[in-house]
Amino acid sequence: MIWILLTICIVLVLGYVLLLRGRVKNPDCQKFDGWLYAHRGCFNMAGEEKIPENSRAAFRRAVEKGVGVELDVHLLADGGLAVIHDSNLKRVTGREGTVEDLTTDQLAEYHLLGTEETIPTFQDVLEIFQGTTPIIIELKTYRRNEAALCQAVCEAVKDYQGLYCMESFDPSVVRWLRKNRPEIVRGQLSENMFKTKKQTKMNGFMAFGGTYLLLNPLTRPDFIAYRYADRSNLSNQICLNVWGMRGVSWTLRSQEELDTARREDLWPIYEGFEPDVEGFDTEEA
Repeated sequence: MIWILLTICIVLVLGYVLLLRGRVKNPDCQKFDGWLYAHRGCFNMAGEEKIPENSRAAFRRAVEKGVGVELDVHLLADGGLAVIHDSNLKRVTGREGTVEDLTTDQLAEYHLLGTEETIPTFQDVLEIFQGTTPIIIELKTYRRNEAALCQAVCEAVKDYQGLYCMESFDPSVVRWLRKNRPEIVRGQLSENMFKTKKQTKMNGFMAFGGTYLLLNPLTRPDFIAYRYADRSNLSNQICLNVWGMRGVSWTLRSQEELDTARREDLWPIYEGFEPDVEGFDTEEA
């Protein structure tokens, strides 16, 4: 009897490990090694010159500093694309509404965090980064619009002459990319979703599957972007250390956290401080 139970346990453990396998050893992932990535651009609301997150000024500053960025893209009502973190406009614009209900022309009416900066289009941002530093594009779904969002973003980057990859918390986005645009480096975002399920209105089953990356068989991501504080999650560690998938650490808020991410060979996404870039060779990246 004990041998039967032991065999069952071994099979379950092996099945769990195999379940988590992504698309490993994709050589295109190496192009993103060795870069720093500014979270929502190099924003700074503490100085004299206020530079809000996900703004044109924050992205131009990133290019000037020679760092890559992570940014957020939403699909607009007219099929255009906006770069902003939240669907809800209140936090960053002070106005009620949802960005997905706006048109491209309306973006210029919404100022960011009390500055003259307005919500940029995705095309605006691509023009800033053209041929310079890499961008990590997070696709933000809303009311099951993943197919239309993915199609619009992929069309927008069709002629873009620069380095980019795509990621999402929504596995349906990563699955769409796997099926329709397999040449694009794709990543699965995750964290301990049990901590945030009330905020995101996520049920326990979805939180468990997302936290433990149980949809990897459908998505086969190239990299796992896991919250820094939660990165010891067993599934994340199996992806990185058993299968050799690339890892991303977000959001790093101190030099100490950045140094730790570098030691652990994780792509570092930082905000809120000026990092020490010594040792980063962006010429080779």
